[in-house]
Amino acid sequence: MREVFTHHTIGALEYASPMHRKKRPASSRGMMARLYSAGLATVLVFSSPYWIWKMLRHGKYREGLRERLGGVPQRLGLDRPRATGCIWVHAVSVGELLAVSGLVAELQECWPLRRIVISTTTTTAQKLARERYGDANVFFFPLDFISALRPYFEQLSPWLIILAETEIWPNHLRLGRQCGARIAVVNARLSDRSFPRYKFLSRLLRPALAYVDLFLAQSEGDRQRLVSVGVPAQRVQVTGNLKFDAAGPAAATPLADELRQAIPRGTRVIVCGSTMDGEEALLLDALRTIWASFPNTLMVLAPRHPERFESVAALLQSASIKFWRRSLWRVSEPLSAGVFLLDSIGELSSLYALATLAFVGGSLAPRGGHNILEAAQFGVPILIGPHTNNFRDITRLFLQEKAARVVTTADLAKVMLELLSDDQEREQLGLRARAVLDAQAGATARTMTALSKLMGAPNLRPGLIPVAQGVGEPVGPAS
Repeated sequence: MREVFTHHTIGALEYASPMHRKKRPASSRGMMARLYSAGLATVLVFSSPYWIWKMLRHGKYREGLRERLGGVPQRLGLDRPRATGCIWVHAVSVGELLAVSGLVAELQECWPLRRIVISTTTTTAQKLARERYGDANVFFFPLDFISALRPYFEQLSPWLIILAETEIWPNHLRLGRQCGARIAVVNARLSDRSFPRYKFLSRLLRPALAYVDLFLAQSEGDRQRLVSVGVPAQRVQVTGNLKFDAAGPAAATPLADELRQAIPRGTRVIVCGSTMDGEEALLLDALRTIWASFPNTLMVLAPRHPERFESVAALLQSASIKFWRRSLWRVSEPLSAGVFLLDSIGELSSLYALATLAFVGGSLAPRGGHNILEAAQFGVPILIGPHTNNFRDITRLFLQEKAARVVTTADLAKVMLELLSDDQEREQLGLRARAVLDAQAGATARTMTALSKLMGAPNLRPGLIPVAQGVGEPVGPAS
């Protein structure tokens, strides 16, 4: 849902600027705000058949609909005092939520009297956030209408708003500034896919971006892209990628220990994580080839999206491949050559520890790839497809250090067989992956240092480190 709204409403952002508030009379500012909201409503109306179809077929967006429309849930504690303000962290999906998990812990340490609330867009991220931070502190991010947003701002009275990666919603930013909150975008990035659109619309983007006090970019390339689309250079710092810190250590799960006991000694385990439509069939073909040389091979197959669990199970059934569903598997049931279908959420990361070989999906299919750091933390050899633009900087770094290998649909089985046959190469590939991960640590500490300066905290908690030399210092609120 967020992609459609972001792409169709970005051109209406011009009203959302402190500069424009100075130059335009109040009536003009109100007209621009109404035009933007009308445009957003129009997009919602015309795209509603698609969202309704998603709700009916997959149940997507149905959960939390009332919250998305502005209904503040009772569990947030409507009787709590609002005077001190809170820290509002927004993470769209599971990836962003995991990336900021270490930062949330640091925020609580630095400002223990500030309440921290978490908003998400996707249902899977919502479930994980509630497990980690409690129902009383988690809610669905409202649609970018004043009527949907205002109840949350009135109730929460945020002191600091933190957006993970690059989420630009003009009404949300405008109300945040009006209520006196400081606004920061952490782990900021512009992907290869989104950058051309932002560049094309940079003149319209500048006013909306002016509401953000501080952008903390993942890399120098992201910093340059942000500046080129209109972010003032003095408001951008390079603090590194939070996902490098969030990648380790993975939270232990009972399933990892249970599988370790159930898998016979000597079994080769191929963990295929975050797979997308079209990739599972290719992986199963490769598995059949591998069985000819290594008949005691077990594949752990983890589809990216829960709504595809049933279709992947049907694919395994039609292929006459022996498989076990995590949701139905009993601990007492031993595993052998076949496929273990991980039809659950939140357990994949810990299972990479069992891998003889790991494949990270969304990369054979042209979907932009997924996070390879979850596998790197365990020092396992990593295979990825050629489509990795969603994680371009991470992937580039790993490939430069020969810490991952790229496979295609044509050589997938061949490369897997080569690595399964070469213990030394497999071990070295995994060790290089872990070394890259260790060398990039520290983004969370640098991010906290920058946020503390932004909020005027002179005495940083011991252990926080300064940001890199030569990048701009944060400035005060947009005037």
